[in-house]
Amino acid sequence: MSGEDRFVLCMLAPALAILGLLVAYPVGLLVFDSFFKVDTITPHIREWIGLKNYIDALTSKRVAESAFRTIQYSIFALFFEFTFGFCAALLFTALPGQSRWHRTIFTLPLMVPPIVAGLLWRFLLVGNIGILNYGLVHLGVISDPDAIAWLSDEDIVIYSVSFADIWLTTSFVALVSYAGLTNIPKDLLEAARIDGANAFKRFWHVTLPLMRPVIAVVVIVRGVDAAKTFDLIWIQTQGGPNHASEVFSMNIYQRMVRFGDLGEASASGTLFLIVMMLLAAAAYWKIWRPVHA
Repeated sequence: MSGEDRFVLCMLAPALAILGLLVAYPVGLLVFDSFFKVDTITPHIREWIGLKNYIDALTSKRVAESAFRTIQYSIFALFFEFTFGFCAALLFTALPGQSRWHRTIFTLPLMVPPIVAGLLWRFLLVGNIGILNYGLVHLGVISDPDAIAWLSDEDIVIYSVSFADIWLTTSFVALVSYAGLTNIPKDLLEAARIDGANAFKRFWHVTLPLMRPVIAVVVIVRGVDAAKTFDLIWIQTQGGPNHASEVFSMNIYQRMVRFGDLGEASASGTLFLIVMMLLAAAAYWKIWRPVHA
């Protein structure tokens, strides 16, 4: 090993030690506890039960329902975040010199803590006193503030609680997309324009293929982040009504904190970690890898 390699390892050692302490050890303990019956009251007492926690988690109807709601929430939030954010980035690119203040204002939601954002949207949506319903009444969309029960209707609550997430992180998607759009070589777009390609063809055949690595980052980061959302939903509904907005992370919390079953909560957490890693790998392979192939 050369002196330069030893220097690099010495520089990386503190970061690796911190990652090992804050990431590797908790994940290892999570997987280890998933094979035991462990109570939160007496966590030092463990009873080996093998794969029973995994079997219970995989056969639990409530776990399956929370997993399905997590998929609903993630797809709904990610779709609108990406649509609004990417369109805003295209608008900022079309107005490069005039969009400085627009970009600044657009990033303001990123500075709002998730708890505050959840409270804000709860006041906007709650019952017959929500500001949103009164605004819809004044616009003539609905006739009564009680017409839409955003946070108490079991059929729509999982989508309603995602409004806060969409509002909070659309600006992140816009900024990342804008950074990617500004790095596209102008000569490629100009060459396509000279060849007779209209705006849509330039976007479809030039801009979009070059944006695939950026789209991969957005999909992976925001997809995983939306799937593990807890605080935004908890502050609005606490999983209600009748568990209709209980997502997978909230189910893990309920099992560990409210029911004291650390073993099954660890098994659910391990399954959640594996699924997130597989989805991230699939998104990376599908979206990013073809660009380099």
